[in-house]
Amino acid sequence: MKTIEMREPGKADVLELGDRALPTPRAGEVLVRVTAAGVNGPDLVQRRGHYPPPKGASDLLGLEVSGEVVALGDGVSDWAIGDRLCALTNGGGYAEYVAIDATHCLPIPEGVSELDAAGLCETYFTVWSNLFFEQNITPGQLLLVHGGAGGIGSTAIQLGRALGLRVFTTCADAGDCAYAEGLGAERAINFNEEDFVDLVREAGGANLILDIIGGDYVARNIKAASPDARIVQLAFNAGSKVEINLMPIMLKRLVYTGATLRSRPEVFKSAVAADLRAKVWPLFAAGKLAAQTHATFPFDRATAAHETMETATHRGKILLTPAG
Repeated sequence: MKTIEMREPGKADVLELGDRALPTPRAGEVLVRVTAAGVNGPDLVQRRGHYPPPKGASDLLGLEVSGEVVALGDGVSDWAIGDRLCALTNGGGYAEYVAIDATHCLPIPEGVSELDAAGLCETYFTVWSNLFFEQNITPGQLLLVHGGAGGIGSTAIQLGRALGLRVFTTCADAGDCAYAEGLGAERAINFNEEDFVDLVREAGGANLILDIIGGDYVARNIKAASPDARIVQLAFNAGSKVEINLMPIMLKRLVYTGATLRSRPEVFKSAVAADLRAKVWPLFAAGKLAAQTHATFPFDRATAAHETMETATHRGKILLTPAG
């Protein structure tokens, strides 16, 4: 099978085409012929050499795919050969075929194409598991989403709006702000021109904050939070080493947390998949959620796909296709 290999850790130009034998599905796995694979932030971090795959996972990049089931491992009964699906992988998505835990697979939502479905699972698993899974969410509360035009941000905005939250978001320019408001954000804040802390506090403070920035946003999020708020950190694009005053966390009774999805136990991901299938996937058919594909690149242009994501000018998801 054709793959995208990483010659060595480094910049996007270390990606190149390769060839490997097809993986064999183990017990509980399905083998999927890949229609498309999503490009995500963790792929870029792993490519730079800072996010090694967990023990037993493929060394290939790629945390989500869509495609067709072509073989079943022992014990798989919920899927059949020929089924079309989208899935969260533990790596290996940048290939023509990938073996995936069958309980991490989901049907392609009604109203979403098989191609576009490749960009759903990593962000929906991540956002749902960190913000909404097993949480008490009160409609009308304010959710602040940083980076509203990207994959994580566009997913969080749509989910928040669908669940009845007021959604504020930060974006880099007027075009991104218009895109985010088109997804359902009540207020998109151009962080180059406006102070999100002041605007969020004027609106009553954020009850829930999703941050991928870090750096000085850590302290600013604490200022923007309302009492009893929850702040969820998913990445540190501006750095993870910061100095903050912890007193407001105590005075406001804040919960500051974060997580990486890939290292979570397989049974946890299975539970999230089941919750998504029951509570979130029907929202696509209802027209409350929609896939957000920015661009699609063939495997032999993987470098360009990563460079596009690194410019942070994309809106929604970037996909890779084996077929070109």
